[in-house]
Order: sequence, then C-alpha cells, then structure tokens
Amino acid sequence: MEEGEQYAIETFGSTGKGLVLEAPDCSHYMKEFDAPSVAIRNPKAKALLGFIDKNYGTLAFCRKWIDRDGFDKHLIPLKNLCDLGIVVPYPPLNDNTGSYVA
Repeated sequence: MEEGEQYAIETFGSTGKGLVLEAPDCSHYMKEFDAPSVAIRNPKAKALLGFIDKNYGTLAFCRKWIDRDGFDKHLIPLKNLCDLGIVVPYPPLNDNTGSYVA
C-alpha cells in the first residue's frame, strides 16, 4: 500500500460456512458505463444493446425484465455483449445450500 491509495473491503454475512462464492447462474447485469467501442457483428446483440440503452441505460437489470419488456430469445445476444465487455454480469453470491448471504 502507498500513501493516497484507497481500498474497499466488502464483508458478506452468512448463516453458512462463511465461504461466499459467485453462483454459476447469473440473472442480473448492468451496461458498463465506460463500455469499449467495439463492432457488434451479431444483429440480435446489436438490437439487444439498443433495447438495453432505451429501457435501462447504465442501471442494473435482470433477464426476466428483458422478457417482460418484450425482447425474447436474448440469452445468446446477452452473452455476446458480456463477452465483448459491454455488459457486465453480476452473479449471486452463494454459501451452503439453504443458507442466507447478506
């Protein structure tokens, strides 16, 4: 550490073992504020990005909202946007099955 540097320490309370890991299934996403300017070759991914810009901007959203708001078959285009670094996935944090994490 050097003078002037700042660090954040995030603690997660749990009723399980206290070992919190990211779950493999992700439902929450957010468009990167400083998203890189890259060419999107998949037309469905380009349409999804326009849909995200129009409906959510850089606010967090979940996959069920995309379905609810009328954009169906979005899993592959969403993965494409995540792979390009335009959209960031925020997977849930899990501990033991049946435990709670805050």
